[in-house]
Amino acid sequence: MRYCSTRGGAPDRSFRDVLFSGYAPDGGMFMPECVPSLTPNTLRLWRSLSYPQLLCEICSLYIAEQEIPKQHLQELISQALSSFSIPDVVRLVKLKDSLSILELFHGETLAFKDLAMTCTAQFLRYFLRRDSKRATILVGTSGDTGGSAIRSVLGLSEVDIVVVFPRGRVSRVQELQMTTSIADHVHVFAADGTSDDIDVPLRRLFADAELVRRHGLMSLNSVNWCRILVQTAHFLFAYLQLSLSGGDELEVLEVLVPTGGAGNIAAGCIMKLMGIPLRLVAMVNANDIVHRTVQSGDFSMSDTVKQTLAPAIDIQDPYNLERVFWLLSGGDGVMVKGLMEEFQTTHTLALPASLHQQVCELLSSGSVCDDGILEAMRRCWQDNHYLICPHTAVAVWRHYQSPVTAGENRCCLATASPAKFQEAVQRAGLTLDLPEAVRALELLETRCAVLERSEDWESKLRQHIQALRDRT
Repeated sequence: MRYCSTRGGAPDRSFRDVLFSGYAPDGGMFMPECVPSLTPNTLRLWRSLSYPQLLCEICSLYIAEQEIPKQHLQELISQALSSFSIPDVVRLVKLKDSLSILELFHGETLAFKDLAMTCTAQFLRYFLRRDSKRATILVGTSGDTGGSAIRSVLGLSEVDIVVVFPRGRVSRVQELQMTTSIADHVHVFAADGTSDDIDVPLRRLFADAELVRRHGLMSLNSVNWCRILVQTAHFLFAYLQLSLSGGDELEVLEVLVPTGGAGNIAAGCIMKLMGIPLRLVAMVNANDIVHRTVQSGDFSMSDTVKQTLAPAIDIQDPYNLERVFWLLSGGDGVMVKGLMEEFQTTHTLALPASLHQQVCELLSSGSVCDDGILEAMRRCWQDNHYLICPHTAVAVWRHYQSPVTAGENRCCLATASPAKFQEAVQRAGLTLDLPEAVRALELLETRCAVLERSEDWESKLRQHIQALRDRT
């Protein structure tokens, strides 16, 4: 398996190349040059596999045996997922009114990103120690990515990690999971802006080929292909649990996906192209660019990023849609490059009619306001005594608005624990018992630097990254 950029300028890369990357040198995102197919017989053989075993099978399709032998891949994935709080790693919960929820938040930072982040970190460790190399990880976050990235590389002496989060736009627990990490190789910045504002200087830094080469600069955002690869397993696991029957014809599974940067949606699209009959629904909050893109082809940013009760998806630049556009265009890097450069320059883009039609055939979508989020949280508790986080509620709201009909299968992705969003739980008039690990955060020392709006963030981050190299 080889990889290329969605914009056509970086062909024939290995898995290791794209693992140790952020954006491609041409500004695009790395993708596999081909997508393998899964047969019904293979799916039936895999149905009895545990989540880690299933993940290993998927990863082995995209990681060459010469790069990571399958036996080592199994060991790395097992080690990555060993810290999860339940033996099965993920859990499928079936509730009233045919509501099925796939819990993806049983990692150490209580968010779905722990699944891909811990695996990615283990793959990094494998190559860094084999090759006696160092890396500098640069991460922008709208909330959960930062804490998960930090936690995944604690104890990994071969890396420094630089995390930038939007000050005042993440939950208290999300902030503490980042700022209480005071290890020497962890560097946290609070930026006076939005997560989309943060993405601008990060793109520029990754576009500096000499900076990337000299400092081993890489990303652990879902810009990194490895994150997307691991997240494809969510969809296959749900499918095998809920929809695979003994007949010759595969049943369809509808998956409701809380959507911000569109990493999970990109993963779901890949799994659909691999032959899994999925009906994907991208659910967003008041930051509705993905919904507008699906509904009318209007891939344009709003003037501002709205603060909502689901802050991890308060995003107006869903950068992983570039991967979706590339897949739907048959890998047309020239077209994707033109579209994305226009979007990045003007923040406004009308999708070509043919591409919009393909998007509509692949996805449906919906948008929900804060009142709808609170309504879904309350109803789920009243009906089931089951508490959901506000991001999960974005998906569950759609379930309540459009109930399952006879013979349909549906799953909502639960992307985070409600314990990370106490303010939203309280707004809904509900209560929860905080885990001890969350309560303990308030007692820990904190540390972070501030990026003021008046400062040149790119320059300040560049200087900090260069100083890390001088220190080592």
